[in-house]
Amino acid sequence: MTTISGLPAFLAYFVVSLGLTALYLVTYLTATAHREIALVREGNLAAALALGGSLLGYSIPLSAAVRYAGSLLDCIVWGLVALVVQVAIYWLMRPLLPNLSRRIDDGETAPAVLLGAASLAGGLVNAACMSY
Repeated sequence: MTTISGLPAFLAYFVVSLGLTALYLVTYLTATAHREIALVREGNLAAALALGGSLLGYSIPLSAAVRYAGSLLDCIVWGLVALVVQVAIYWLMRPLLPNLSRRIDDGETAPAVLLGAASLAGGLVNAACMSY
């Protein structure tokens, strides 16, 4: 685009994306058994890695939803699908990493990195699936 004629659409998708991201964070922070924000504020690297990976894992398919959506409603629906996928990844990783929340509380980075990587991998696959 060489003009700002696309500005209203940009603003609509951007605001929806911010809202969906806020909804994702509230949902994810509620679904996990540890207090990520408090832990990050205390300098807990494990919590920052896990939450950061999760946020990126959500943002990747959300960006694909914006890119491939036929309408704003489409974008919202696919953004909600991405939210469900990310929360499911957390719940699927819990049995693989016993005491996951306690270990993140304790600052153990290994399980946090694996959780973050699983979130990123899930997000990449989720985004790729949205392109069809």
